[in-house]
Amino acid sequence: MATLNMPVRAPSELSGTTNGNLRRAVANRILRKLPRQEYKLILPRLEFVDLPLRTVLHETGEPIEHGYFMNRGLASILTVLGDGKIIEVGLTGSEGFVGVPLVAGFKSSSTRVIVQIAGSAFKISAKDIVRTLRVCPTLERNLQQFAQEIALQSGQVAACNRLHNVSQRLARWLLMSQDRVGGDTVRLTQEFLAHMLGTRRASVTVAAGLLQKSGLIAYARGAVKIEDRPGLEAAACECYAAISRQSSKWQTESKA
Repeated sequence: MATLNMPVRAPSELSGTTNGNLRRAVANRILRKLPRQEYKLILPRLEFVDLPLRTVLHETGEPIEHGYFMNRGLASILTVLGDGKIIEVGLTGSEGFVGVPLVAGFKSSSTRVIVQIAGSAFKISAKDIVRTLRVCPTLERNLQQFAQEIALQSGQVAACNRLHNVSQRLARWLLMSQDRVGGDTVRLTQEFLAHMLGTRRASVTVAAGLLQKSGLIAYARGAVKIEDRPGLEAAACECYAAISRQSSKWQTESKA
């Protein structure tokens, strides 16, 4: 990859990284799966950027100016209601891409996408991603497959929010977040969790207390530490397993 150049604006994360080993530093699953020729085509169009906490990447009803291949951190996909209330309908981390409507030829967002765990991404302009898709069939297929994963999440989470109690939903959310950021600690506040789960803060406090009393998590100072992953999976509703099972099945099918 020595002939490639990329504008980098986050030297703290990529310090010491040369063009020759840059690809090994890329954590985004979609980019890492690209064949060499497609990777060479898209790389000069990417800009590496930091994503501070609560950065709004897309806003409901507004034009999408950039897509983001998430590299670190976590972004929430939110439905915003007329009265200003919000509820999370999807999550994406280093496995995904923020800007899925662009893949289908749309120019605006139906959701708000906000960074809930600070990280980084490879940003690309809306025009460049559309141009790139025309000459990169593997990238197009990967993004279409990811769009299906987001649709799966959205449908299952809608059912989850309607049918399952807050403790089950909180367990499901923590598991999904850990899958995307790694480690055993997720930094957030109960107020933020209440928005994500579409419930009252008091309900989140009770649910977190129950999970903590059971020894599954430890909550303190705006961070949740997962103490017992198998136990948390058992405490979660069926939705986490359903999403994970179907996603794994699709990944296997895509390799066949």
